[in-house]
Amino acid sequence: MRYYILTALSALCIITSVKAQTKTDTVFFEDFNEQTLDRSKWNVEITGHTVNNEQQAYVDSGATLYLVKGAAAEGATNGALVIQPLYKQGYISKQNNKYDFVSGRINTQAKMEFTYGTASARMKMSSGAGLWPAFWALGNGKWPDCGEIDMMETVGDSSWFSNALHGPGYFGNTPLAHREFFPKGIDVTQWHVYSIDWTANSLIFKIDGKVTYTVTRAMVEHYGRWAYDNAKFIILNFAVGGGYPQGVNKVNAPYYGLSQSSVDKIKAGQVKAYVDWVLITKPAK
Repeated sequence: MRYYILTALSALCIITSVKAQTKTDTVFFEDFNEQTLDRSKWNVEITGHTVNNEQQAYVDSGATLYLVKGAAAEGATNGALVIQPLYKQGYISKQNNKYDFVSGRINTQAKMEFTYGTASARMKMSSGAGLWPAFWALGNGKWPDCGEIDMMETVGDSSWFSNALHGPGYFGNTPLAHREFFPKGIDVTQWHVYSIDWTANSLIFKIDGKVTYTVTRAMVEHYGRWAYDNAKFIILNFAVGGGYPQGVNKVNAPYYGLSQSSVDKIKAGQVKAYVDWVLITKPAK
């Protein structure tokens, strides 16, 4: 079961090996090794409306989105992105909505979009009921018709993460979803490489090179239209509370889907998601 434990070096060795075997071209690579987030690659989202009954507003702040190096990078050799939810009681958005939490969400929309290929990210994150970081891809246009690919979601139970697809006829509590449980002694708080191999006829989800879930075009078309022939952009975010966590943990107070212990961890500055790198490749022509 040691395939779940990857150092930065071993992850790069896997990437190099895959490239050697399949002759891939790099479409996009972000190592988060600068002093600040590269805005030529990433959009920082600002939201003041609530979706999925989430309890946070997304803000453009160096307190919720920042880069770290050295020991602060927790094992990311060249530095890492940190997404950190914060307790900010009574925060008022531009839409005049009130929140007690703020957090970060970034995407590559209109800056890097791709159709087919492999998307990977090396990540580690805090656990706790209602903590909801994610690595996913979304198409342009109306949701869910645009198609959504969730490479990694966790809602606070450190023993598993989930993969899912959302599209026309299969969204929300989608039938196209899978929970992957870790072996004993391994969990989401450790570094892992989460990835998707996307072709015209299938989507293959992986962790550390191991296949976790495979969805074919035929499986999707049993429920609705195949929404994976269009370009997608990458999203990294950290939500707190909301419908998906609440559906798992059944917590309603002090916040919908977010436990008191998780609130205490957020207040103590102990809740973070680290992203070592993001890589998009395609088979060489």
